[in-house]
Amino acid sequence: MRDEAAILSARSLFILISVVPMARPKSEEKRDAILAAAVRVVADQGLGAPTARIASLAGVAEGTLFTYFATKDLLLNQLYLALKAELRDAMMTAYPAGGPLRDRVRHIWDRYVDWGVRDPAKRRAMAQLIVSDRLTPETRALGSEGFARIDGVVREGVAQGLMRDQPPDFVAAILTSLAETTMDFILRQPDSAERYRAAGFDALWNALSR
Repeated sequence: MRDEAAILSARSLFILISVVPMARPKSEEKRDAILAAAVRVVADQGLGAPTARIASLAGVAEGTLFTYFATKDLLLNQLYLALKAELRDAMMTAYPAGGPLRDRVRHIWDRYVDWGVRDPAKRRAMAQLIVSDRLTPETRALGSEGFARIDGVVREGVAQGLMRDQPPDFVAAILTSLAETTMDFILRQPDSAERYRAAGFDALWNALSR
């Protein structure tokens, strides 16, 4: 009887495996394609754009999109984190640690402007996500973690008496506002890019320094 039960159990398991498809491992390539498509769609159509459009642009079924991101809000939160990480890496690559304070602020400024000019869609998507109430507090906190070095530059400048003591959020708002204006002018008049980049930085430094 035990042998028969074992045979039946083995057969049942075989049938179950044959009938129920095994879950396929998730593809990093598909995940990246969905995020890349989300950038374009959000930039062009806003946060209310349908997930079907994102899936279509990514070349996957809408059901596949929800395999990678269970809800649209989760997709938007993950998109925000991906863009923030990319921006952080752009700003911190070849960062002149230990250099003069003004040079370090200029490095951050130049890399930020370069990032926005290089891919305007990412910049537009980020601008919409930042003001969205669909981002969770946890997501916002995670997105800010990688920018501690920038906050440190400001604190160092204040301690040295070179910069005004302003709230970090206010400093970030000034940086973003001036960078957005500079990017707009560079995209409209690329031949004058260096002129606008330098003028934008001078405005930033004058706003922050004593």
